[in-house]
Amino acid sequence: FFLISLDLKLGKKVNEGKTKEVYELPDIPGCVLMQSKDQITAGNAARKDRMEGKAAISNTTTSCVFQLLQEAGIKTAFVRKQSDTAFIAAHCEMIPIEWVCRRIATGSFLKRNPGVKEGYKFYPPKIEMFYKDDANNDPQWSEEQLIEAKFCFAGLTIGQTEVDIMARSTQAIFEILEKSWQPQNCTLVDLKIEFGVNILTKEIVLADVIDNDSWRLWPSGDRSQQKDKQSYRDLKEVTPEALQMVKRNFEWVAERVELLLKTKSQGRVVVLMGSPSDLSHCEKIKKSCATFGIPCELRVTSAHKGPDETLRIKAEYEGDGIPTVFVAVAGRSNGLGPVMSGNTAYPVVNCPPLSADWGSQDVWSSLRLPSGLGCPTTLSPEGAAQFAAQIFGLNNHLVWAKLRSNMLNTWISLKQADKKLRECTL
Repeated sequence: FFLISLDLKLGKKVNEGKTKEVYELPDIPGCVLMQSKDQITAGNAARKDRMEGKAAISNTTTSCVFQLLQEAGIKTAFVRKQSDTAFIAAHCEMIPIEWVCRRIATGSFLKRNPGVKEGYKFYPPKIEMFYKDDANNDPQWSEEQLIEAKFCFAGLTIGQTEVDIMARSTQAIFEILEKSWQPQNCTLVDLKIEFGVNILTKEIVLADVIDNDSWRLWPSGDRSQQKDKQSYRDLKEVTPEALQMVKRNFEWVAERVELLLKTKSQGRVVVLMGSPSDLSHCEKIKKSCATFGIPCELRVTSAHKGPDETLRIKAEYEGDGIPTVFVAVAGRSNGLGPVMSGNTAYPVVNCPPLSADWGSQDVWSSLRLPSGLGCPTTLSPEGAAQFAAQIFGLNNHLVWAKLRSNMLNTWISLKQADKKLRECTL
């Protein structure tokens, strides 16, 4: 055993790759320490150099990317950053497949697909997989090969369901990172990731690392400005000056990757309720807004009984420059949403709390609006919050990432429920 920061005891070395070492942590069951090395390689280590400070750069990049994905709701092995050059992760049995997601055709894709021009764009992004086998240069595999391999990790057999989950997750992870780089005018061209099976939960999670070796990044969409490991691969000769240029590119990424966790875009939801008796309905909207990281305020005002006060409250929120979505919560005859919609250029959504006895009649006051009003109606409080999140997500990559992750997790839970049902039936 030897010690690392915070007196963390290291157990035996579980694995060693070209750029990292993995150690057991006897004091934290089910976890490992991922220790980066000051090493840069290309072409399955045909080219290999020591780059002073690369371990810290790689660790910063991976920690920020995994934090972003985890906060969005993607399941990952990442637990926490432990030191400048190491992080703690859930212990996983790794699935020996590199999943690659591409938005723009470049690199090895062009060699394997002659006739396709560099810069060809894939909609949706193209997903490929490669079996990790250095001796055979990581051959490309098909889904069928992966299923027929009948791999079993941590007790989980990799079948059609698991392959579909990894493929769908790869696309979602790529799209979240692509969206997160856009505010910095940086194009995520492609991405390489790996999955593992968590030995405790038996779940497939995003594992390994995502650092500057894992993607191509082109500022302003311009390949000549590339900031990723390709700048090292492209070197005709590795000189100390050339390595310094590569290191500067890696540092550029490590500085900016921390900005992925922030957004300049503000936004809030203001819920207007016609009566305090609707409070429990409104609290559900507020709780759901919180899951997207959107501030939400609750106000009481009646467009029938105090239209002057309703319009004064409206003006209060229009006047401070913070983008706002108003949610009108009014039972019986809903005048609140239509009055707001006719008097503000901000989005308004109706979310009436319908009663069992008159609900089917009352809903028409939300649906049948005078001309010139654009005020949609959703009956679900969670749906109203999601509608607001989709509006803010257009300019806020952190909100968009949560929406995208929700879509993925809903799809995965349905897929797993179907698998479980079929196993029971069989």
